[in-house]
Amino acid sequence: MRHLIDTRTLTRDEALLILDTAEDMAATQQREVKKLPTLRGKSVVNLFFEDSTRTRISFEAAAKRLSADVINFSAKGSSVSKGESLKDTAQTLQAIGADGVIIRHPASGAAARLASSGWIDAGVLNAGDGTHEHPTQALLDAFTIRRRLHGEGSRGKGLDGVSVVIVGDIAHSRVARSNLWLLNALGARVSFVAPETLLPFGVRSWPVAIHHSLDTALREEQPDVVMMLRIQSERMHAAYFPNDREYARNWGLDDRRFEGLSDDTLVMHPGPMNRGLEISSRAADSSQSTVLEQVTHGVSVRMAALYLLLSGERIES
Repeated sequence: MRHLIDTRTLTRDEALLILDTAEDMAATQQREVKKLPTLRGKSVVNLFFEDSTRTRISFEAAAKRLSADVINFSAKGSSVSKGESLKDTAQTLQAIGADGVIIRHPASGAAARLASSGWIDAGVLNAGDGTHEHPTQALLDAFTIRRRLHGEGSRGKGLDGVSVVIVGDIAHSRVARSNLWLLNALGARVSFVAPETLLPFGVRSWPVAIHHSLDTALREEQPDVVMMLRIQSERMHAAYFPNDREYARNWGLDDRRFEGLSDDTLVMHPGPMNRGLEISSRAADSSQSTVLEQVTHGVSVRMAALYLLLSGERIES
């Protein structure tokens, strides 16, 4: 199979191959002419059943810089809104000769279903499925961490011994899940911080330390990286915490907590940010923040994934 569905099944060598290929792609983006002819003649479809400006634009830029033809598909205003199934949509893409499909879907498992269904021959890349996984976000996060800690061109290096604290709405976060599996594969030590109501079922069987107090976690884990997560109100159908003020006071990276971090501690956020809720503007805009770097590196990482999936080399999953 030639798909990238999750990070849970990626080996360390496979993850490093993607990150090292992203280093090569990042180097090409420093040139005056950024486009490569690698995927000329290939058709890549952005199949988005959920809105996401950052992810869609990043994938579109990545595909175009590899010279692929890009087709953007939005569920809104399409036949999907009229009741067309995923199967029928996939068969339509098969009929037009799609070589690669980047799918974002509100249902967990949708990407795996598309990849294993036999409805389409194209390589499938998961751009986020429900609360399951978002593999390229985790890969760009790891790429950003590695570059900050080891410098540019740090090929072959993992993240052995690096302490990463991930804070916030773990229950609804596919980013947290993908980061956990990938960072563990790369040798990092991962901790989750959240109120009990925002932890997913079964999390205590995962290879992760659990904290309910952010202050305790920062003191005990001495993190190299603090990754803040967005509160995903659109996925919440109940009251998971009393109010925004209490959440910010207990689990937000406010100015006081930020000032208590080491000067070398990285501050990350997958975006979009709720400033004043999960992160203060001072922390988000500081030199320790990698928020904009994550966006920049996202293009290089997605170029690497598309290249490995569609140009002949395969990532087995």
